[in-house]
Amino acid sequence: MTKRKNFQPSAPVTGLWIVALILGALGILAHYTPIGQLSRYNYEMLLIAFLLLAVGTAYRRV
Repeated sequence: MTKRKNFQPSAPVTGLWIVALILGALGILAHYTPIGQLSRYNYEMLLIAFLLLAVGTAYRRV
């Protein structure tokens, strides 16, 4: 077997973090209050925000 480098997560880039924060906040807000078409996609917005943060911490400079 080959040796792997240790996985070291890093902080996401500020722009990615802000986009994920806005998407997550809109997803939560759209769940509790009807906001037109956004309320239909509240879970998808939360999922995308979580995935953005996961990718941003897994890879450097994303």
